[in-house]
Amino acid sequence: MGLRHILIILSLLAFLSASAGGFLYYSALHQAAFQEAERHAIAKAELIQKSITSLLSEHQNSVVTLAGMPSVREALITDTPEALSQANITLDHFAATLGVDVCYLMNRQGITIASSNREAPDSFVGKSFEFRPYFHQAFSGTHGSYLALGITSGKRGVYQSYPVYSSHEDQPTGVAVIKSSIERIEAESGLPAEDIVLITDPAGVIFISNRPEWLLQLAWQMTPAQLAQISASRQFGPGPWRWVGLKNTAEGKVADVKGNDHLIHRARIDRFPGWHILYLRNTRMIAQTVSGPLLRIARPAALLLSILIGLAVLVLYNKANQEILRRRNAEGALRQSETRYRSLYHHTPAMLHSIDVQGNLLSVSDFWVETMGYSREEVLGRPVTDFFTTESKQYAETTGIPQFLNYGTLKDIPYQMPKKNGETIDVLLSAIAERDGQGHSSALWRFASMSPNATAPRPICALPKRN
Repeated sequence: MGLRHILIILSLLAFLSASAGGFLYYSALHQAAFQEAERHAIAKAELIQKSITSLLSEHQNSVVTLAGMPSVREALITDTPEALSQANITLDHFAATLGVDVCYLMNRQGITIASSNREAPDSFVGKSFEFRPYFHQAFSGTHGSYLALGITSGKRGVYQSYPVYSSHEDQPTGVAVIKSSIERIEAESGLPAEDIVLITDPAGVIFISNRPEWLLQLAWQMTPAQLAQISASRQFGPGPWRWVGLKNTAEGKVADVKGNDHLIHRARIDRFPGWHILYLRNTRMIAQTVSGPLLRIARPAALLLSILIGLAVLVLYNKANQEILRRRNAEGALRQSETRYRSLYHHTPAMLHSIDVQGNLLSVSDFWVETMGYSREEVLGRPVTDFFTTESKQYAETTGIPQFLNYGTLKDIPYQMPKKNGETIDVLLSAIAERDGQGHSSALWRFASMSPNATAPRPICALPKRN
């Protein structure tokens, strides 16, 4: 065999080796990019889910306070101009303080008798909203939460309702309602611009999105019967509701009307059964994060690299696999660490709980709920001082919590806590605040070591002040 043939064969082998190695390297990076994109989508969807849930439920407690205001009750009982005027003043105050669209009051027939938007062209006064589910939820004695397009205003909103009782009746005399703007919630929730985020009702109507042209349209194709149900509910206006063209193509993937494939992740919205957050990420954009940088580097150096790539390809491929393996091992170790932490948190035989900067409960240990007799659903989101006796609560709010905010730690502070069955237990509370790298208190504080049945606790009033 001549030298020329040997050189040709070696060149072909080098080319094939380079091609095979480049393909394997690209495939490894491509797979890693998609796995990273999937993890990113899950993390973003969970962050959006927490943000949206918090914003949608922001005024859940405020409407309870509004329903208990004396001027609101009096307006429903007497229905005199003077009583309605006082109720309107209260509604104005709540609307201005909370920064919501409108606060209003409905009688037993579902007719609005007082409203903070009474002077506006789209005033609710005199309008009947008896058909709205939030009215029936509240009138049946429960808290109402509802997402809908306003019939009168034509604006999207989240409605929080609560029954109003007179002092001598067991049945509600009316319903107090707070409507918050969805536009404000969209602005504050931090929806990403690079991906597609949809928040849909159980039927698939898009109610919140970072794609304005998709609002109040259909994520999925529907039958005429399903469209008739949406129209009959009057929840999303008169229509028409256009299908935006999304189709499920495989598990975890959808295609849009242009044929673009997207990874999709779904997350439920707490307190709104059947509602979901859909997070879509374009697979072409994911692939470009791998191919784009490679092409920019490879083109100028293609001739030179073709000579060296045969030797380098195995090294590069091996390094890529090692890097991917290292990341997987690190992620596995992180998941194991988190699992051990959660197991320790929930199974430690001590009353452990975590609160945010407002003092609301974020999590409680298993021993906490077993000792107190509550379920997690009954306590999460409520102020921790709701579970103190009156004396302990007063001390915590005036002395204990301010000291904790100043010094970031408490140790063996005696409190009394009433259990669900009425029994009062004595506890010693120790707490420490999480701090950032600069030593400032972060947004999450963790309380620990609430030991029940503490021996010989001092009275709250006798607690010494910390210096």
